[in-house]
Amino acid sequence: MPAVSFGRACALVETALKGATRREILAGVSTSKDFAQALTRLRGGMRANAWKVRGQTIDLDEVVKKYDRKTRQDGFHVLHDWDGKADHVNDNIIPVDVLDYVVLKRGAEPPDAVALAILLDYYFLHVLALLALRIWDEGDPDANLDRLEGLLAELQGAGGSGQRFVDDADTLILIATSHYEIVERGYDVLLERTKALNRVHRARIALAHTVSMGCHLRFGFEASYGRDTVVMRDDNVADYPWLCWALMTTMQEYARLGGDGVAAAGQAPIVEGILNGLSGDARAFIGEPPASLSRSHDDRAAFRALFLRHRDALLEAFQRYTPTPETYSPLAFFFNFSHNVLKGMVVDALLRGRAWPLTFNDLLTGVSRDEAHAALKQELAATLMGYARANPDTIRGRPMPVIVYDPSTGRDAWAVTLRKIRE
Repeated sequence: MPAVSFGRACALVETALKGATRREILAGVSTSKDFAQALTRLRGGMRANAWKVRGQTIDLDEVVKKYDRKTRQDGFHVLHDWDGKADHVNDNIIPVDVLDYVVLKRGAEPPDAVALAILLDYYFLHVLALLALRIWDEGDPDANLDRLEGLLAELQGAGGSGQRFVDDADTLILIATSHYEIVERGYDVLLERTKALNRVHRARIALAHTVSMGCHLRFGFEASYGRDTVVMRDDNVADYPWLCWALMTTMQEYARLGGDGVAAAGQAPIVEGILNGLSGDARAFIGEPPASLSRSHDDRAAFRALFLRHRDALLEAFQRYTPTPETYSPLAFFFNFSHNVLKGMVVDALLRGRAWPLTFNDLLTGVSRDEAHAALKQELAATLMGYARANPDTIRGRPMPVIVYDPSTGRDAWAVTLRKIRE
């Protein structure tokens, strides 16, 4: 067999995602006597990275092992979660860990075809996330990311479970890297690679990172660091340069689209993103820079100059994003890691046997299609918080949920951010 190339890897994954292939894969496990047996059969395919269809095998094992090995060398564990209690990387991949949880909770029930399909799609989502960190290995990274965009569309299209995970392939980079890494050596190199992508990809990656990292830092400030900004800055030396670049890039998009002269609706996600990104620690990007931004002088200077030029208009626009109990706001959403939010969405869908008609990206914006869409976001955020409260982590010696939705705390964060901006 020839050495695995990025193009060949994508072609193999496409074979599994196109048409009725996944339905045929699932047909082979759905005849089990109970849900536990069906899940056990599905686990076998996940662990072998191989799927039998019409007497043939779609073998992804070489692809997955090669790229997982290279990505670990870069400093990222895309497929495996960190066990904070045992202080090591889990042996099983994340989809298998989630599958085992479903066995525990629903194993005695009859096979659930919808849940099986969601689990299979969740496995392939992780394969795509792994590929998203290999787009720089060979060929044109932008073209490679576009190729993944097509595969993501297949994954979330008619041949799948109906569960949508993320809005675009660019967000896969965020999901792939939002794990706890005991050695944070890969983030600087990844950031430099990301800066070389084209404007469209940079803008999408930046907006998702701006909001998610704002949510992440607000969680850290409240839970992990006891509201001590200095400790938070010292413990997030990998995050601050990424957030700085993301804020700068999102601010450049605001200016490119016309800045203050553009209709509010057209700028809403970008304006909201800038506000959310600053909400984690506005002074770091507008006031005196912390040591964690010592290598980000140019990005910070570019952001600060553009932001101050448009500050008055943005302060006025920020008034529209005050969190309230009546409608969903990402400023009221606090979490430790983005991939845990996505995992929580998937776990709930598996326990209910019904896909959520929302993506992770939907939770990063208060902009909604209609009132029903906004209400669904509130419902999902509250559901995730319920799971997190029932299964808290121990932080600073106390049990704490790692996902929180609280409009009151969000309103406080909004007010503090605006005060810091005005200083």
